[in-house]
Amino acid sequence: MSRPEQLMYWSERWMYERGRPNRLAAFLNRAWAWVGRMGVWRRLVTLQVRGRSSGRLISFPLIVADYQGERYLVAMLGAKANWVANVRAAGGLAVLRHGRTELVQLEEVDPAARAPIIRRHLEVAPAARSFVPVDRRAPLAEFDAIAGQFPVYRIRPRVD
Repeated sequence: MSRPEQLMYWSERWMYERGRPNRLAAFLNRAWAWVGRMGVWRRLVTLQVRGRSSGRLISFPLIVADYQGERYLVAMLGAKANWVANVRAAGGLAVLRHGRTELVQLEEVDPAARAPIIRRHLEVAPAARSFVPVDRRAPLAEFDAIAGQFPVYRIRPRVD
């Protein structure tokens, strides 16, 4: 691992030490959510979903991974990520903002099908590498072993 990669790994782990963002990470998440809403980078989006307790619209900056013509969201912090619990409570109903507003239905991918999507996510989301205990160049079998720990959602257009 190169020196810049080591620094990024350490800083990402520090900002999410207990599986939740510390104050700096929360501030950066708000800033990145704003950037995602503006549509500056193609892969960066802002996920908006109703809070499972508050009912308020909550925003999360996420990276979209493309795989075999589909788009996916991967929970780099695992199944305990706040946005995952909110998406599950909302039945997958959410909004993606990336320069435009897109009403979406998020469908959780079966753990048996997640490995190649998680590997693709690590290719396009360098910050996620600090949280997934498999190297992005590892064989798919290694991703299969950890796939159940990292929820993956297929992004579908919402039909109301």
